[in-house]
Amino acid sequence: MLVETEQTRQSAAAKPTECERIVRAVLDEIRPNLKRDGGDCELIGIDGNKIMIKLTGACVFCKLASATLEGIQARLIERLGKFVRLIPVAGSTKARH
Repeated sequence: MLVETEQTRQSAAAKPTECERIVRAVLDEIRPNLKRDGGDCELIGIDGNKIMIKLTGACVFCKLASATLEGIQARLIERLGKFVRLIPVAGSTKARH
């Protein structure tokens, strides 16, 4: 029975939630504009109403990065229908040992 529960948890963790699907869709909509200017962004994680993303490429040092983040947050709030807090994550996203 324990194995069954563990397998169920693993498959549930592997399946993206509706919130994650919407967040990824919004980032995919914005991505072409970022890439056109040499940048990109990636979803790091979602914790309740906190959405962590990492700006990469030219977006890291861009003076308009804060405006980009505000635009992404506004679009996420609109699409999710609830307030979310967009948190920019800097540095490596790899786990440190």
